[in-house]
Amino acid sequence: MDGFKATPSPSPIGFRPAAVLFDMDGLMIESERSLLECWRQATRDLNLALEDTLWLSMIGLSDAACARMLRERLPEAEAEALTACTQALYDLRVESGLPLRPGVRRMLDWIERLGVPRAVVTSTHRWRTEQKLERCGLRRYFRILATGDEVHASKPAPDIYLLAATRLGVDPARCVALEDSLPGVRAALAAGMTPIQVPDLVAPDDAARALGHRIVDGLEQARRLLEAALSRAD
Repeated sequence: MDGFKATPSPSPIGFRPAAVLFDMDGLMIESERSLLECWRQATRDLNLALEDTLWLSMIGLSDAACARMLRERLPEAEAEALTACTQALYDLRVESGLPLRPGVRRMLDWIERLGVPRAVVTSTHRWRTEQKLERCGLRRYFRILATGDEVHASKPAPDIYLLAATRLGVDPARCVALEDSLPGVRAALAAGMTPIQVPDLVAPDDAARALGHRIVDGLEQARRLLEAALSRAD
């Protein structure tokens, strides 16, 4: 992610979190780069002239939203062929187990030791979420999942985060959400939560920074923010 700079000193979290909510793709699992490579191969195989920026603009959105964006750029048959080809290539990678983002295992082991309530909150459908978490060895850390096919409106709408809070039995205002994408950040803010953004492929622009949320350079910095917040007495 060339040129990305984290917030120099992200402000402390002013409350003791009741739960920590984790996005999946790009935050815990190194899936965005894998999927981008599949997209590039599919466009070459189908002789389609599409730039990476189109795919990058889809990060964090639901499958339905991505399909609409593709249909705006391509005839329906070509859009469907590109989706199918990309998905077939990606399926092979998922089945083999995608790599983890740096610091994920340390973060989850630490959260587990503390007994902090947690959930996965992802726009991905549940069957695929289960598959990815199992193949990557992360499923055991999470009892609660909230997935894109379980809500009417996925990120950047707040529905999926509110669903996760309900399933955990916690006040959304006392939840911290870890996200890599701007749609995820917007969803968490709309749900009344406190997001910490750990950007992956897409660096926050001025409009994103104007939201005023915390932006960090990796999960280790996010863990330090959480550690300070969870040590609060309130």
